[in-house]
Amino acid sequence: MRTAIGVAVWGTGNMGATSIRSLTAFPGLRLTGVITSSDEKAGRDAGSFAGLDTDTGVTATTDVDAALGACDAVAYMASGDIRPEEAIADIERCLRAGKHVVTPSLYSLYDPTSAPVEWVERLTAAAEEGGATLLVSGVDPGWGNDALAVTAASLCTRIRTITCQEIFDYSTYNQPFAVKVSCGFGGPMGPEDPPPMMLLPSIPTMVWGGNIRLIGRGLGIEIDEITEEVERLPLEETVETVMGQFEKGTQGAFFLKVIGWSGGTQRVVIEHITRIHPSCAPDWPQPDQGVGDHRVIVDGDPQLTITTRADVPGGTRADGGNTTAANRLLGALNWLVEQKPGIYDGLAVPLRSALPADAEASRWS
Repeated sequence: MRTAIGVAVWGTGNMGATSIRSLTAFPGLRLTGVITSSDEKAGRDAGSFAGLDTDTGVTATTDVDAALGACDAVAYMASGDIRPEEAIADIERCLRAGKHVVTPSLYSLYDPTSAPVEWVERLTAAAEEGGATLLVSGVDPGWGNDALAVTAASLCTRIRTITCQEIFDYSTYNQPFAVKVSCGFGGPMGPEDPPPMMLLPSIPTMVWGGNIRLIGRGLGIEIDEITEEVERLPLEETVETVMGQFEKGTQGAFFLKVIGWSGGTQRVVIEHITRIHPSCAPDWPQPDQGVGDHRVIVDGDPQLTITTRADVPGGTRADGGNTTAANRLLGALNWLVEQKPGIYDGLAVPLRSALPADAEASRWS
């Protein structure tokens, strides 16, 4: 059996904790370190961040060089949404140190061919200097609307449009910044009130445009224009969630469309139908089951719909989705370590892991 790849997790938030949990059992990988910027978290066992019942024997550290010296790869799970330059610098540091990096943190790099040229040049140079590789991906954006969409299309003879949907209510999602600030739930909706961060013009294209271009490229068409459509609805009644009350009249739901055009025709559409409570926007598409799911809908021959959802013991469906995102990245490492240095995208890296059969067999429990 190939020697297990040692992985350090950088960050202890939602995705960091999820990655720690996965690494305690992931075939072909082993947890070697946890990097934190917090002195208060330093010295804590990694299992405490992931809610594990037992210690892992790996403790968090603020000493980045020490953690990098003990690993082969880094799962970079620190946020890049509002600190992209810092995230780029961190990832560049890892690559120059010869560590393969997987991360969901920089949406612009989901499609490296359309990412900021300066970022691509910096990270490519760092990867070549260190002899390392980089994959930036997730679930949505990520495998739910690049690799899965292209796979679904391969089951059809003809394709008119591909639509990727995320349908979710956030009533059980206890992430105040993401829900209230980024998405704007509970915020005012007056004519003078600005839209929330996530719905500002051009932001949806920055987040999902790369995946739209990946789908187009994977299926042989060029996306020559991307447009955005947003509809928001207020709450008709005050509702109670895990984050407390959301008042009547504040934002309760949004329907976002990011549309990829080719030759004047809509070809690839990514939709987000998001609610703070299931009672809001009852006429909009609903999840098939529970609080949410992801769908790929191919309007073609045949008409094909693939619905995915993920649940983890004791967690929310958002936790399940995070787990698939982390596992997509971690599962790519055995493939990435065999490739030449550089940046790879979600279509280049196979969904199926590159583990030998004896390691693959250890998934069975």
